[in-house]
Amino acid sequence: MYGDKRRILWVDDEIELLKPHVIFLQGKGFHVDTATNGQDAIELVKQNLRDETFDLILLDEMMAGMGGLSTLEVIKEVAPEIPVVMITKNEAESLMEEAIGQKISDYLTKPVNPSQILLTAKKIIDGHKIEGERVSRDYVSEFREIASRIDGALDFEEWVDIHQKLTYWELEIDEHPETGLKEPLMDQRRAANAAFGKYIDGVYKDWVKKKTDRPKLSHEVFETFVMPKMVPGKSVVLMVIDCMRLDQWLIMEDFLHDMFSITKQFYYSILPTATPYSRNAIFSGLLPLEMEKRFPEIWDKGNSDDDSSRNRNEKELLADLLQRKRLRVDPKYIKIIDPDFGKNIVSNISGFAKQPLTAIVVNFVDILAHSRSDSDILKEIAPDESAYRSLTKSWFQHSYLLDLFKALAQTDATIIVTTDHGSIRSMRGSKVLGDREASTNLRYKFGRNLKCDDRQAIFVKNPEEYMLPRRGVTINYIIAKEDFYFVYPTDYHKYLEQYHDSFQHGGISLEEMILPVAILDPR
Repeated sequence: MYGDKRRILWVDDEIELLKPHVIFLQGKGFHVDTATNGQDAIELVKQNLRDETFDLILLDEMMAGMGGLSTLEVIKEVAPEIPVVMITKNEAESLMEEAIGQKISDYLTKPVNPSQILLTAKKIIDGHKIEGERVSRDYVSEFREIASRIDGALDFEEWVDIHQKLTYWELEIDEHPETGLKEPLMDQRRAANAAFGKYIDGVYKDWVKKKTDRPKLSHEVFETFVMPKMVPGKSVVLMVIDCMRLDQWLIMEDFLHDMFSITKQFYYSILPTATPYSRNAIFSGLLPLEMEKRFPEIWDKGNSDDDSSRNRNEKELLADLLQRKRLRVDPKYIKIIDPDFGKNIVSNISGFAKQPLTAIVVNFVDILAHSRSDSDILKEIAPDESAYRSLTKSWFQHSYLLDLFKALAQTDATIIVTTDHGSIRSMRGSKVLGDREASTNLRYKFGRNLKCDDRQAIFVKNPEEYMLPRRGVTINYIIAKEDFYFVYPTDYHKYLEQYHDSFQHGGISLEEMILPVAILDPR
């Protein structure tokens, strides 16, 4: 009916005096309807809901009869999605707080000039489109730079930068799906992971044998990030959120800036990027082969790498680490595996946070990843990476974990938040051969005579070279690259289909290996 014109309803009991403003807006491509009182404005809104709704309402605060705030209240009941700008002569703070509480989009103080109205209208109506155009221009420019860098020789710090840039653009494009940039960005992420897999294949054996010219690894997290904060009279909380990717942390972080001063660093997970290896390394300060020698009982339960069995000793591993570092601290260790227990911890956290060191393991993000793999409903709700991030956001803003952060913000403890590994959306099957005793993990396996396409995985013939548990003289490992997942030939197509498009961990990817460490100090 109105073509491409954006529609404005201007409500003011002196609208005749504003006719030049209306004509100015019409000349700029807006269709402007007017009303001189609240009742007429409400009727116009109701009528146009059935046809073509308004893009913006300009609402005078002081009108005869039904005032602006009363009109606003009804409009928000009838059409809560329409943005409203309040125009007022009254600069009282209490009035503005009441209007803002009713979710106005902006307010202007009289007298208003035409350019001021135009700027406000464009910001509210066209702001998302303008921002999307900026995102498109900026990403297309940076796309070339990232592509050029991926094709070159990068070091571990430059890979952190690439991962941060790709993650930033993923979050930006989530907000602007109309740009059509999701597929090119996904392709660039895949290209980056292919190059990253080759890079890790070439450097990882050296990393675990030397201490310089490499990133900090899982077994150095405590000494590097936690110990410097452990000073007399200061409480430290180490929070390990299992299976948390950088994008998920950035979503959570958005809710925390008002409560905490936040600084962020990065480390690399050891291989395999799986809980029995990476999280035990955090709490023990040891690489897996060193753990096998010092704590052989952790690895003597057959070939299973079940998380619940191999991570029962985290408190003891942490106590041993503190003893080796000559820190006379009795740590408080808490493992949260369900929401009810998490809520209980929230109510008691102020007492725990007075301890010199409290370690908290939060399992829900890992559960979220596995639940999506097993649930058709969750897959439907979160069919891709963008929706998975949205699911994370929805969970976090209503979770005990956010309440836990709010409670910690009331203490004077320093909170160190990190994760043991990330996850990747596994899209391509890789056929693997091995004996019946081989492990069942999808992104890594150990056993005898394992074979797979060596372009799709790292083949570890000698576990000691990778500082991995030996388990037996004939054991070898394979660790998947990129977004591959291992499938045995038996019932190949059944399991290929079953695990396709599931979030998994254990392998080599930017998402699984490059991990944030956030230092939070209450404001």
